[in-house]
Amino acid sequence: MNILSIGNSFSQDAQRYLHDIAKNDGFELNAVNLYIGGCELSTHFRNMLKDEKAYLLEVNGQRTGFYVSIKEALLNRNWDVITLQQASHFSNDYNTYQPYLDKLVEFIKEFVPKAKIVIHQTWAYLEDSKRLNEFMGYKTHKDMFSDIKDAYKKAAETINADMLIPCGELIVNLLDAGIERVHRDEFHTTYGLGRYAMGLLWYNMLSGNKIENISFSDFDEEVSDKEIKIAKECVEKTIKQYR
Repeated sequence: MNILSIGNSFSQDAQRYLHDIAKNDGFELNAVNLYIGGCELSTHFRNMLKDEKAYLLEVNGQRTGFYVSIKEALLNRNWDVITLQQASHFSNDYNTYQPYLDKLVEFIKEFVPKAKIVIHQTWAYLEDSKRLNEFMGYKTHKDMFSDIKDAYKKAAETINADMLIPCGELIVNLLDAGIERVHRDEFHTTYGLGRYAMGLLWYNMLSGNKIENISFSDFDEEVSDKEIKIAKECVEKTIKQYR
């Protein structure tokens, strides 16, 4: 399976362990991320029009040092899945998604007509953080996520997406399950548990394979056995919520 994300640091978080999780399960999966920090759909659209080599190419969770355009990436291989998302600071406002999302999907289908188009639902900011309360104007992370959830649902319906991966819902479930820290700063996930949980969710949803026997544990920071168990339980809970 070949997966391409036209994203930013949030897709970077989600993809970090995805290839390794699949490999641990004996499943061949290549995950490629087009990275620009904080990149918005409007910027992706402009880069698409200019055929700009603006994206740092990341392959299977590792930076390559090469820069490519969206078109170059689309033509690079036979993609099974292509994911799209809005930048986190605009993710709560569907009006910022369009017309850029429609145009990007149209462009993708021109070059990779058989690929599944998947919406990557991003997540809310750290509770009680300046970025959440002052910059975004929310009292709680759940308030922000409620708007994010609505916006991504509308985006997926508008483009008739093949799937929505509910990473934002997963973050809420991890916090509700007693995980104290899922953000490494005010908005990105932790290098260990947060990224691992995202990888499990992506793997389960995209491959259809179960995650209960995944034993991969080569994380960039320590993750306890208890946290691994909770992550798997929360992934399963999240998937049930979106069936």
